[in-house]
Amino acid sequence: MSELVLGIESSCDETAAAVVRAGREILSSEVDSQVAEHARFGGVVPEVAGRSHLRAILPVIDRALERANVSLDELGAIAVTAKPGLIGSLLIGLSTAKALAFARGLPLVAVDHIEAHVYSAGMGLPRAPWPCVALVVSGGHTALYHARSPLEIERLAGTLDDAAGEAFDKVAHMLGLAYPGGPSVSKLAESGDPRRFDFPRYRPRVERGETPPRFPPFSFSGLKTAVLYHVRGQNALSPLPAPEAIPAREHVAASFQEAVVDALVEPTVRAALELGVEDMLVGGGVACNRRLREKLAAAASARGLRAHFPPPDYCTDNAAMIAGLGWQRWKAGIVADLALDAASL
Repeated sequence: MSELVLGIESSCDETAAAVVRAGREILSSEVDSQVAEHARFGGVVPEVAGRSHLRAILPVIDRALERANVSLDELGAIAVTAKPGLIGSLLIGLSTAKALAFARGLPLVAVDHIEAHVYSAGMGLPRAPWPCVALVVSGGHTALYHARSPLEIERLAGTLDDAAGEAFDKVAHMLGLAYPGGPSVSKLAESGDPRRFDFPRYRPRVERGETPPRFPPFSFSGLKTAVLYHVRGQNALSPLPAPEAIPAREHVAASFQEAVVDALVEPTVRAALELGVEDMLVGGGVACNRRLREKLAAAASARGLRAHFPPPDYCTDNAAMIAGLGWQRWKAGIVADLALDAASL
């Protein structure tokens, strides 16, 4: 039986396809990015994303098969992102996967995009990291998980409001930086002092008599608002100043980034210690952030833990992680039928 799985990913603004053997060996990984299309809007526009997926999906799949030197007849299964994401975008990938599976008589495997990010962080490791704590942090998601195995993942905490990546995008706009905000804020922060401004870190408020949550949620809206008032002043009707008029702009970027990183590192390490696991996986686009990698690695080392990050190309949305986790689900007998539908959550 073939060990080859074709993965298809279209949950947001990346059209991706990949061929993976036995859940680990990446034979090809093709990504068609829509960043340039959405940059002028300062964020992802669902209608634009859906139309772009429609144009790109078949050429991307063709490139992935060609790069892997594999034909459709050699595949064992087709894995596709079914949730979460933008419904219009998900349906493009899902409809394509259904059509290919039906035409070729192949098993169809539904994959959760967030669980695939967790799997991606452990995919290339020489030893299995399970059980572990996993942090998925991106433009649309910030959540902490207890992953007992690739197929047993329990959500411990999520965000009350903004995802960390979204906060980076909004602060980048305030500072007059390019979209996407993560890389541009991080680059400016390199020349700034992360201790120059004491921006707030969220702490859950517990009423008297209440039991505090075991794993408190994340929150970034207060931090984002603090940066806004710092940049614009206290008058809510005042427009944002021109970028060159913002004093100590690089220090604002560095201090904001430090606050986000602290808000991610401390709960992740605490969860690992409390659950008695030695490995921490980090996935999602914000996992590319150099400061996050530095601080989590240092915090892990100081406590006898290990922090694992995927290579940058596999932090952001990709189909290799879909094919990899899809293989695990297929081998466990977890397959879908053609009634499979997309879900935004």
